Amino acid sequence: MSTPTTPPSPTPAGNDRTATPVDAAPAVPSFEDKLREFWNDNRVAIFGFCVLVLVVITGKGLWEFYQVQRDNSIAADYAKASTNDQLKAFAASHSGHVLAGVATLRLADDAYTAGKFADAATLYGQAVPVVKTGPLVARAKIGAAVSKLQAGDRTGGETALKTLASDLSLPAGARAEATYHLASIAVEKGDTAGLQTLIEQLNSIAPQSLWSQRALLLRAESTKGAPAAVAPEAPAAVPAAGAPTVTFPKGK
Repeated sequence: MSTPTTPPSPTPAGNDRTATPVDAAPAVPSFEDKLREFWNDNRVAIFGFCVLVLVVITGKGLWEFYQVQRDNSIAADYAKASTNDQLKAFAASHSGHVLAGVATLRLADDAYTAGKFADAATLYGQAVPVVKTGPLVARAKIGAAVSKLQAGDRTGGETALKTLASDLSLPAGARAEATYHLASIAVEKGDTAGLQTLIEQLNSIAPQSLWSQRALLLRAESTKGAPAAVAPEAPAAVPAAGAPTVTFPKGK
């Protein structure tokens, strides 16, 4: 007679090493796991962003290259313009470019030299918004003001000069020049007190400048009963292939 098989004893609770404890903490993913998951979820967007950056950089480089080539071409055209008709054509075909403003400034100088002061005032005014900043715009503004005076618009010219003389955004030399022209007007009017005030203003702006020295000569001549200051000379011509000189026009 066989001996009955004894059933195995059940494993006591808590001793089964293969069972997962109910309260065990979940495994924390590593940095590599997080990075891999992020890449899997966003790789299309990352690829798209990289392509976009590459396109922008390439486009910017091509645009800058185009601008350089365009400016070189415009500069070459400007250098070829020697007559007034050529300057007018250049300014019209390259409207808004700084060299178009310089061409207009040259036309204004020529009109001033020819005694066409109303035309000169208009041309100087047209050059101002194109050359925009720097000594060229100051020169154009002073040219417009003096041309108005020469054209007979005494009120408009004097008002413009006063505005320029007090404009702190302009270079000291331009403000001194505008003040000198106002001093010349004071001599013409016989306004001794006004002349003295303008000389003091000039000395505060640019005491060592040529304009300050000329204003002192004006006062000396006026006290000796010398004739009133004559009209300003025509401005120096703008170089054909370079920036114009700043000084507009030389007073006597």
